[in-house]
Amino acid sequence: MSETPYRVAVIVGSSRQGRVAPTVAEWFLRTAGHRADLDLDVIDLADHPLPHLGEEPTAEQAQCLAALSPRLAAADAFVVITPEYNHSFPAVLKNAIDWHRAEWQAKPVGFVSYGGLGGGLRAVEQLRLIFAELHTVTVRDSVSFHGVWAAFGEDGEPVDPTVPNGAAKGMLDQLTWWAHTLRDARAARPYGA
Repeated sequence: MSETPYRVAVIVGSSRQGRVAPTVAEWFLRTAGHRADLDLDVIDLADHPLPHLGEEPTAEQAQCLAALSPRLAAADAFVVITPEYNHSFPAVLKNAIDWHRAEWQAKPVGFVSYGGLGGGLRAVEQLRLIFAELHTVTVRDSVSFHGVWAAFGEDGEPVDPTVPNGAAKGMLDQLTWWAHTLRDARAARPYGA
């Protein structure tokens, strides 16, 4: 196994006012941050206002795009943190995905989702279809917070940490296996789709 940590781009996929995303992201970063085999790069889409796909970027948007693209390209793997809005995921996340193609290819993607009763799982299922089109490997296991508004205490920790912590370990174990396998494969033979 490679001794170089896997660079994981953690994409915070919500930009709404009053969002729960920072709480979920901070929990995930604390949980994943204990692993020596991961180098986490947090990309909060609220900090990267991209133009809509097909629009001419403003100078600020072009600067954000120029900063974002190399970070995605440098990643060995991705973790997408997404809420579920109306049985789907946020438009800001789809827009960021669509602005890129080669950056995603032949890399694994894991998911941390949150929402009401569904815990964001319907958003994840739709994202799996999109990432398949971009030639990624989505890992089977994911982390989901059902009823997210009651899932975290005032300290930012899950009220019942056993379920999300166990799910995070399983997802990250799968993600690192695929990151290792696909990084070695890309080094041996560049991916051409």
